[in-house]
Amino acid sequence: VGLFLTLVCAVVAAIVLVPLCYRAPVQLCCPAPGLRDSRTASGVRSFQGYSRVPDGKPLERELCQRCAVVSSSGQMLGSQLGQAIDGQECVLRMNHAPTAGYEQDVGTRCTIRVVSHTSVPLLLRNQPYFFQQSQETLYFIWGPEKKMDREKKGPTYQALLKVMEKYPQMQIYTLTEEKMTYCDDVFQNETGKNRMKSGSFLSTGWFTMILAMELCEQISVFGMVSDSYCREQNHSSVPYHYFEKGRLDECRTYLMHEQARRAGHRFITEKAIFSRWAKRKKIIFNHPSWAGR
Repeated sequence: VGLFLTLVCAVVAAIVLVPLCYRAPVQLCCPAPGLRDSRTASGVRSFQGYSRVPDGKPLERELCQRCAVVSSSGQMLGSQLGQAIDGQECVLRMNHAPTAGYEQDVGTRCTIRVVSHTSVPLLLRNQPYFFQQSQETLYFIWGPEKKMDREKKGPTYQALLKVMEKYPQMQIYTLTEEKMTYCDDVFQNETGKNRMKSGSFLSTGWFTMILAMELCEQISVFGMVSDSYCREQNHSSVPYHYFEKGRLDECRTYLMHEQARRAGHRFITEKAIFSRWAKRKKIIFNHPSWAGR
């Protein structure tokens, strides 16, 4: 009888525990943006997924209490938000968006600059501005493995090595292959679509928001329109970039990319996701103002 009861208990335990063990990896494989890595006693945190050039060490820094994420959108023109942006503890900018000549609208400070591999050549064309004058800025470069690979001499990574040789005080990080996969997984979890199979590329804004969710306690986004803005009738026409007047129209570009079968950014979809993130993280959208839904 004792042996029989022991076997029954073992079977019951297996029935209960196996499903739990099966579910656990699914819950942990792709945590929501905003979950952070280890913290030391001093308050400095280590963030895996961001690898320093050239030694490969992970990003280590304290959190920012208040962050400004500055869009490159033409919405910033005439905004007079420069002082409000510079008043934030940390300021995040994207790609090669300049501040010189636009200080009243976009501010002057740049704590972090998130850059696509395709924009690195644009930084290299103006090295004194980006690398000599901005040595306190942390650069985060994202791109596909073939461009960023350290072992196989990816061309973008090789260009970054030359920058570090010339400006050894710079702080440049690349997103690891695991981090890039994580960002794809977040997109799939939020949309139900595989990013590659959907024929889309994540935008620099996507990587910037994920980084901000990890580094910042409170995020103020400046110049980013909502996912419904470009479908409304009364919106104004503005340049795609505030520093490229008279070229691409913002909403026309967004709608074109959203409908592209391949090689398009899903700007509108991403903004709908950012809106959902605002429900669980303190994110404020400024100029135009809109609430997370």
